[in-house]
Amino acid sequence: MSQHVSLQDLAEPAPPSHQATALAMTVLAGDISVEDAVDRATTHLMLDSRVDAVVAALTTLPPHDRTGWADLGGRAWIREWSRPGTSVSIAPPPGAGPEDALSMPWLSQIGRTGVAVLVDREALPDEAAQDRAELESIGVRALAMTAFLSGGRMYGSIAITSATAGPWVQQTIEDFKLLASAITARLTLEQSRRSLAEAIEAGAEAQLATQQLFGAVGHELRTPLSAILGYTEGLLDDAEHGTADDVAAGMKRDGPVIVRSCERLLTIVDSLLGAGRAMSADDQRQEVSVADAVADVMHWHRTPARTAGVDMQAHVDPRLAAWGHPSAIRQVLANLLGNAIVHHRPTGGTVHLTAEELVGESAKPMLRIIVRDDGPGLTPDQLAHVFEPFVRFAAPTTQGSGLGLSLSRTIAEREGGAVRGESTPGTGSSFWLELPAYRQRA
Repeated sequence: MSQHVSLQDLAEPAPPSHQATALAMTVLAGDISVEDAVDRATTHLMLDSRVDAVVAALTTLPPHDRTGWADLGGRAWIREWSRPGTSVSIAPPPGAGPEDALSMPWLSQIGRTGVAVLVDREALPDEAAQDRAELESIGVRALAMTAFLSGGRMYGSIAITSATAGPWVQQTIEDFKLLASAITARLTLEQSRRSLAEAIEAGAEAQLATQQLFGAVGHELRTPLSAILGYTEGLLDDAEHGTADDVAAGMKRDGPVIVRSCERLLTIVDSLLGAGRAMSADDQRQEVSVADAVADVMHWHRTPARTAGVDMQAHVDPRLAAWGHPSAIRQVLANLLGNAIVHHRPTGGTVHLTAEELVGESAKPMLRIIVRDDGPGLTPDQLAHVFEPFVRFAAPTTQGSGLGLSLSRTIAEREGGAVRGESTPGTGSSFWLELPAYRQRA
């Protein structure tokens, strides 16, 4: 990229100062927190009397100690250090949201790929008119800015600003670049540590959930099997020692119990087989169109929905895509939609399927697919136990194994997501599947 007259020429770099080099080594050693690293870097940069204010933003990892940091709607944390008596201020006012932060689109684009060193805002090109207006509104004539960017992930940014125009001292810029790089490396390490900790915690939770599931399945299988075995033995005894009338009476008495127990077994086995197929390695993680997955699941349920008098409606942006196993995603959505249809009002009802983008833990881009019904709903106590295996809050005549939500949660966690829900008695329930969002590779 050719340098514009408004930007300082960085073609002949100078070595950073010894103090900045020592501080960068301290940051990389990990003996101080990220917030402390930013604070110490700011203190060093403000040794240059030209620097009126320093502003730093964190967009992926929130600061542990948030003292002095302003939360911009949970999507960014920003802090400003100002020289006493200066009129320069970049940070949004208290209570501001992300939309109140400066955007500076022209300079930010340069700062994402390197360091933007502005000599004078009045020399900015016509395409940087918004940048010029924003800088004028906060009294900034010159600045240097760069992003904490690593591996395509944006961790935040840092900028030094001045109310006076003119070239920056070259060593100040070199110190700025070195300290920003050290903080970026430290943020990358912190992200890796947190991701590892989350993976270990998720693995432990998954192992515990699997143990609980197997225990519950064994218990639930034992009950119908014991009934089948006991009643069958009674019928065999009647056949061996009784009369034909005794056998007929026994069949009328015990046959329905055996049939119901077999149906119970079949329901459980079907649920386990469906989950097994969804968790198999037959298909690979790939881009999954959310709209297509929702359309497929609605097509599968059109007959039971029509029978129950339930109207299914979907409003999903066709551009949304998840990253995962197609069969697993469809299996979870099928379970959620099936539950919404089964638990309907006596007069039918409506089920809405929607999807939205969100930011998950560690600032990962996620998608949430929501299945909302207007059925009888659940109490808070019922909702607290609804994901446990074989827990059901439906009439005895309502079909189901009580495994759907439990297995759906297990499948979703394997996909790197989750299944959650909320409900209001008498109003309805919403259950949703969260999944990693697909991002087109460059």
